[in-house]
Amino acid sequence: MRIVCTVDFDYPLPEELIAQHPALNRDDSRLLVLDRVSGRIAHRQFKELRELLRADDLLVMNNSRVIPARLRAVNVKSGGKFEILFLRENAVNDWWVMMRPGRRARAGTKIIFKNRHGRLSDTHASVIELNDEGHRRMHFSGTPDIRNELPALGETPLPPYIKRRECDRFAEDHERYQTIYASADGSIAAPTAGLHFTEELLRTIRAKGVDICFVTLHVGLGTFAPVKAKNLSAHKMHPEDFIIAGAAAEKINEAKRNNRRVVAVGTTTARALESAVNGPGGSIVAGNGQTNLFIYPPFKFQIVDALLTNFHLPRSTLLMLVSAFAAPEEARGRELVLLAYAEAVNARYRFFSYGDAMLII
Repeated sequence: MRIVCTVDFDYPLPEELIAQHPALNRDDSRLLVLDRVSGRIAHRQFKELRELLRADDLLVMNNSRVIPARLRAVNVKSGGKFEILFLRENAVNDWWVMMRPGRRARAGTKIIFKNRHGRLSDTHASVIELNDEGHRRMHFSGTPDIRNELPALGETPLPPYIKRRECDRFAEDHERYQTIYASADGSIAAPTAGLHFTEELLRTIRAKGVDICFVTLHVGLGTFAPVKAKNLSAHKMHPEDFIIAGAAAEKINEAKRNNRRVVAVGTTTARALESAVNGPGGSIVAGNGQTNLFIYPPFKFQIVDALLTNFHLPRSTLLMLVSAFAAPEEARGRELVLLAYAEAVNARYRFFSYGDAMLII
């Protein structure tokens, strides 16, 4: 039976369990372990992950780096303020963005950006197009490439459920809303399952014999856009860019050939891997691509054997993917995951981007 209703993925969550700050140390987070065969749940600490991995596992991580994609600007004519979130690059100085308040950003609107200190910069932009979703296409001027200006103009694009005072906007998030192994610029939200890793933890995991490789999926609207459709079949995923290098594809395919577990760190890694299955016998094909793969129950996973993830928003595509993984090719994964979430709420786990983690094996 295929689950088709978005409301099936709702659950109650006390607001105080939404983590507003990261743990003092990255691996101080808690780790809920769900055995998807037996349904058993165990409560561990994230720094104990090494004990839960097998010596021949392959750990696959998303090395995309979050760009400072939230900017402040003013209307050239009226002086009205805008908050802008970069979404997708069409070409140099040509981007789709979200603007707030959108009603003031009609086609032809000209704006000037502020720097991180609140002073006006030399960078301008014009709204040249609107789409059906209310996003604006902007052309930038005053710079050869707006990407180069983002460190001076942009802020860490925290999700809206993380609240910051004006004076705290640049404090801890510049470092902590980024994995320690991030290297490929392009995401507008963090691949949050990886936020828990430290250099020391990775060292001990490698020392056990666990192999590690990296893929890239630049997190965009496809990952965090809410599901507004009543029926899941009507939801359309926004495309996201991914890259799987030849060496990584070779490691992944070799692990599958030898019946070793492929452990995906995060839903974005899982989507990249399952999107790249296009070779003989269901093997991974290296290269650059785009994915709008929407994973929800029931779904047959061909690559991922274990999934490390955070606790996700109600009715989100991420919760739907996790539910599909909890019982591949079946619908009962939703029940397993929501029972685990209920136990996490009772045990006062911390939820969402800066919250605790979950391992499904």
